[in-house]
Amino acid sequence: MLCSSCGRENHADARFCTECGAKLSLSCASCGTSAEPEDRFCASCGSPLAAASKPTLVPEPRSYTPLHLSEKILRERVNLEGERRTVTVLFADATGFTPISERLDEEQVYSLMQNCVTSMMDAVHRYEGTITQFLGDGVMALFGAPITHEDSARRAVAAALEMQQSLEQHAAEVKERHHIEYRFRVGLNTGAVVVGRINDTLDMDYTALGDTVNLAARMQQLAEPGSVYLTDNTYRLVQDYFNCNPLGALIVKGKAEPVSSYKALQEKSVRTRFEAATLRGLTPFVGREPESMMLKGYLEQAKRGQGQVVFVSGEAGIGKSRLLLEFHRAVMEENVTWLVGHCITYGRNIPYLPLIDILKHNFSVEEGDNDPRIIGRVDEGTANWDEPVRAMVPYLKYLLNVDPGDPTVTAADPLARRAGIFDGLRSLLLQESRRRPLVVVIEDLHWIDELSEEALSALVDVVASARVLLV
Repeated sequence: MLCSSCGRENHADARFCTECGAKLSLSCASCGTSAEPEDRFCASCGSPLAAASKPTLVPEPRSYTPLHLSEKILRERVNLEGERRTVTVLFADATGFTPISERLDEEQVYSLMQNCVTSMMDAVHRYEGTITQFLGDGVMALFGAPITHEDSARRAVAAALEMQQSLEQHAAEVKERHHIEYRFRVGLNTGAVVVGRINDTLDMDYTALGDTVNLAARMQQLAEPGSVYLTDNTYRLVQDYFNCNPLGALIVKGKAEPVSSYKALQEKSVRTRFEAATLRGLTPFVGREPESMMLKGYLEQAKRGQGQVVFVSGEAGIGKSRLLLEFHRAVMEENVTWLVGHCITYGRNIPYLPLIDILKHNFSVEEGDNDPRIIGRVDEGTANWDEPVRAMVPYLKYLLNVDPGDPTVTAADPLARRAGIFDGLRSLLLQESRRRPLVVVIEDLHWIDELSEEALSALVDVVASARVLLV
């Protein structure tokens, strides 16, 4: 039996949860009346409890975990077992499920929920989280164990928002087809767990310290349909990266004191911890005059049409990003266009991420812009391009995930489309550098995705003959 508090799977005859100690009880899907584990029919309406229960998908973890994640978990498990980890726990669950069960047959319900669960799994795995339990019409996932990340809370919130976006699209299709409305609620909390044994099928034992798991489950239960709720434990770790609305102190069942809570809305444009630190204020910049002068010298060569490619490398924390920030400040008064793309820790799974950043900066696309506005920005920004190269503009729109205006781009073979994207990016550098010299910066190159790396290699070919400094 599943515990409604923490999602733990307990023995069928259990009366209390072995994970959090909560009293276990069934509830009738028809009328909501509580029932005991041994009851077969609802005492209020007479509905069979077994028939009213939700379908549950419980495959082995290795069967649904992507191969690269499976290999990483198995490779690290020896070092993980018995270790205390700070993790972010995610619970997702559907609301409005009962009308679906009543109006659709069992196979349709199973298919519908399987599609939803797949969307949830895809979002979790994209950010290298781990599905630990299936909860009928929802999932429980961990970020930070068994795969360790320094930004596990950020990954969890990003996965939750992406999950909701995907599920909203799926729910809209179901509403149009079956005239049934349902939505999902997601809750997150960050705290400590002790990782136990991880077997070859990727089943993992863990012990939650305090109420880490229980509080995440409570956040999910309190969340409005279609929303993502965070505890203050999670919010403190992600506040620089996501716009959140404070919900105040919420009364949470089982907690003596109200819990400070937040509703996650959307990701901010801030990509790195350094950018967040910059907004809070930095210490004086000293000791980098030789490097600063070198960069200025390379820019002067680029201005004369002798394009340059410069690598800035060094140990973490040595000041690479700060050097680039001060260089940017030094050239702001000059007639130079500064474009920056960020690679992020989980960006290897997001194709062209830093190049999409560069496109957004070049065409002044802002967070929250709708498709018509983005298309208008690109059309306006490329209006003065040479006519032959304007044929590449649809590929740039495709990268920005809007209608390219050319159906052949969407329908193209992936290899042909990739070649078109590369040509479009080359055209961008050549055309824009004719108007003003460009400084194009790729931050945190060590996290670059494969397609972006290939694209950068292709761009180097045109840099030499353009007014471009590529850093």
